[in-house]
Amino acid sequence: MKMGDIKLGAYKLISFDKIASTQDYAHDLIAQKKVADKTVVTALAQSAGRGRYKRNWVSHRGNLYASFIYRDIERDPRLSYAIAVAVAETLISFGLKPQIKWPNDILIDGKKISGILIEYAQNFVIVGIGINIKTCPTVKEYQTTKIKNYVDVSVEEVLGVLMRKLDKWRNAQFYDVRKRWMELALCINKMVCYQGKKAELIGINEDGALVLRFDTRYVLTYGDEISI
Repeated sequence: MKMGDIKLGAYKLISFDKIASTQDYAHDLIAQKKVADKTVVTALAQSAGRGRYKRNWVSHRGNLYASFIYRDIERDPRLSYAIAVAVAETLISFGLKPQIKWPNDILIDGKKISGILIEYAQNFVIVGIGINIKTCPTVKEYQTTKIKNYVDVSVEEVLGVLMRKLDKWRNAQFYDVRKRWMELALCINKMVCYQGKKAELIGINEDGALVLRFDTRYVLTYGDEISI
């Protein structure tokens, strides 16, 4: 059920009590040409939330489920780093100590608290963000946690800070984004698996490519060829 449309700062906020997927609704708005830059779709719960590769994202009440729509004509691999830093900095503002796990997870104490999904449609980019605030799902593949385990905040408080952090880091120089991402990243200077072989993750370069080292040989990669 739709709860309403309001202006919140520079954003137009479209909020639902429950929806299948904020990300899918954002795609529909774009397809129908009913969307403008800085539109955000939120829901208190989702019945068909999804992450990367259409994996199910369990969406119980009490958490933040939001899809931010920005006008963005060209795809930029550097965007994902800015978004991850913005989410991490949002959590830091509430006294938490997050780490970024490439490519799209935010962890606290080694447990997943947030996921990010970036998709493009026409001349827009849709940034889907889920943050566990009051509840966290039980998942076989990994452990989860929630903000409530550390501090008591509302969904509205988290959303307000997140909007400001997204504006800050999306518009920051990539040099600053890169520096902060590497400070927060979980696996810098650690071994990862690349095309079935072990390599050291050195960092990211000025174009947003991951930099891997095999002894004295360096490799750049943008895709999902690595696993951590």
